Amino acid sequence: MPVYSMTGYASATAQPSNSGETPSSVAAPAVTVEARSVNGRFLDLSFRMPDELRSLEPALRDLVTAQVKRGKMELRINIQRDTDSSWPNPQPDQLNRLSRLESQVQSWLPKAQGLSVQEALNWCKTGTVGASAGDETVLEAARACIKGFLEAREREGAKLVTMLKQRVATLRDLATQAEPLIPAAVQRQRERFLERWQEALSATGAAQTISEQTLQERAVNEAAAYALRIDVAEELTRLRAHLDEVERLLKKGGEVGKRLDFLMQELHREANTLGSKAVALELTNISVEMKVAIEQLREQVQNLE
Repeated sequence: MPVYSMTGYASATAQPSNSGETPSSVAAPAVTVEARSVNGRFLDLSFRMPDELRSLEPALRDLVTAQVKRGKMELRINIQRDTDSSWPNPQPDQLNRLSRLESQVQSWLPKAQGLSVQEALNWCKTGTVGASAGDETVLEAARACIKGFLEAREREGAKLVTMLKQRVATLRDLATQAEPLIPAAVQRQRERFLERWQEALSATGAAQTISEQTLQERAVNEAAAYALRIDVAEELTRLRAHLDEVERLLKKGGEVGKRLDFLMQELHREANTLGSKAVALELTNISVEMKVAIEQLREQVQNLE
C-alpha cells in the first residue's frame, strides 16, 4: 500500500454534452475543479465554488473524505463560460414567450415601456446558461481531479519514503559507530572512579578505621553502579528497535503519519539520553549527529498522511 504525502495539487476539466434540453446556440460551459492541500493534523476541507453549485457540497465532501484522511485541503470549482454566450442567439420559443409576457404586462399597465433589444438578450441568456452546468458534469470533473490529486500525493509520498529511509540508514550507521566505543568508555570511567575513590580514602583517613577488604568490596560495588549509570547500550538497543518499526511502517504504507510522528519523539528521547550519559567526546558527537538526523526525519514525517 502506498504512502501518501499531505501535499498535492491537481486539476481536471469536464465539458457537458448537449442533450437537447439546452438550445444548441448556447455553448455549454466547461467545469474545472482544482484540488490543493498542505500538511495538517486532521482533514480540514474547504470549498470555493459558485453559489449555484452549493447544493453539491455534501456529495463533494463525501467524495473527498472517502479517499483523503489528513491535510488542509481546498477544492475550487470554476465554470468556464464561453465569452460568446454573453450575446446569445435567441430561439423562436424564447422570443414568443417573451412577446406574450410583454403583451400581458402592457395590457395591465398601458404606460409600461416595451423591452429593449439588450433587455431581451439578457433575458434569453439568463434563461438558458444556468441549466448548462449540470451536476453530473461537476461530479465527473471532481472525480477526475481527486484521482489526479491522489496520484500526485502518491508520487510525493514515494519521494518522502526514499528520503526517510536514507535518514534511517544514517541513524543505523551512527549507532554502529557508537557501539564499540561503549565498553572502552565505561572501563575508562570505572578506572578513573577507583582512582578517585582511593584518593578520597587517603584524604579522609578512612583506610585506618575500616578494613581493606570492606573498602575494596564497597569500591567495586560503587564502580559497578557507576558503570551501569553511564552505559548506553540499552539506549542503542531501543533506538534500533524504533528504527525497525519505522521501516516496517514505511513498507506497510497507508496512514502512517501519526505513528511515525510518535516514533520520532521516542528516537529523540533515546538520542538525548545517549548525550546525557556520554562520557567520551566521540559519543557526544554521535549524539548530536543523531539529533540532527532525527529532526530531519521529523520534518518530513509531518508531511505524511
